Amino acid sequence: MTVTVETTINGQPVTGEVDENTLLVQFIRENQELTGTHVGCDTSQCGACTVHLDGVPVKSCTMLAVQANGHEVTTIEGIGEEGNLHPMQAAFQENHGLQCGFCTPGMIMASIGIVERNKSNLDDETIRRELEGNICRCTGYHNIVKSIAAAAQDM
Repeated sequence: MTVTVETTINGQPVTGEVDENTLLVQFIRENQELTGTHVGCDTSQCGACTVHLDGVPVKSCTMLAVQANGHEVTTIEGIGEEGNLHPMQAAFQENHGLQCGFCTPGMIMASIGIVERNKSNLDDETIRRELEGNICRCTGYHNIVKSIAAAAQDM
């Protein structure tokens, strides 16, 4: 059965017809052609699909697209632009918080939520604990933690 999804993605109202079991990550990537949100594990364990739903980080592979009906979705494409990066994007770039880049969009989206939730109570231990559920297979997380701490200063 097909359903109509009406939501806002990166500040733009969008409408799409999808099967009722279409995941939000599929709607974002396939229907809206926003490919910055990645599908990593298909089991919601890696965090590569993290987006913001009404400002809260969620794993878009665990939500149906229809659940975003009437809500605001922000993807990695919606937080900054070339020449005007979001502070978290800039911090990842400046502190070498990425290697292959596959996990980076989800890691950045989750990290923004970490900073917004914890504000001034953000130390390395808190950052590492909060990053559970976001997997990077390339790094030892040291530069990711460093990036998040640096961005927290600018956010």
